[in-house]
Amino acid sequence: MVKLRLKRCGRKVGFYDPIKNQTYLNVPAILYFLEKGAQPTETVYDILKKAEVFKEFRLNQAKFN
Repeated sequence: MVKLRLKRCGRKVGFYDPIKNQTYLNVPAILYFLEKGAQPTETVYDILKKAEVFKEFRLNQAKFN
């Protein structure tokens, strides 16, 4: 199983800096991996939920079904 993770040093999908409270998410890349079946870790799930990424994911799923 593929897990979505964020690292403090930054990656293509996004980064999270809890000290400065900064988050950058590459939403199209995240949606792509979620559609392919990737599972976010608990921390990433909370961050994505806060950023309302799952609303977009559900909208994309509804369009294709």
